Amino acid sequence: MSEKKNGSINSTFDESLEKLVKVIDSISYGSVTAVIQEGKIVQIEKNEKVRLK
Repeated sequence: MSEKKNGSINSTFDESLEKLVKVIDSISYGSVTAVIQEGKIVQIEKNEKVRLK
């Protein structure tokens, strides 16, 4: 791969990873699912649970 293409792939991966971490940090209880297609994160699903005391 050319360096320009590699940089683009790394940038896209870093952005996806950053979004995934933000979603994980935003919930106290629940689950996060990353949908992968062709080796890339294409969707992030958040299922948040609300605990009643």
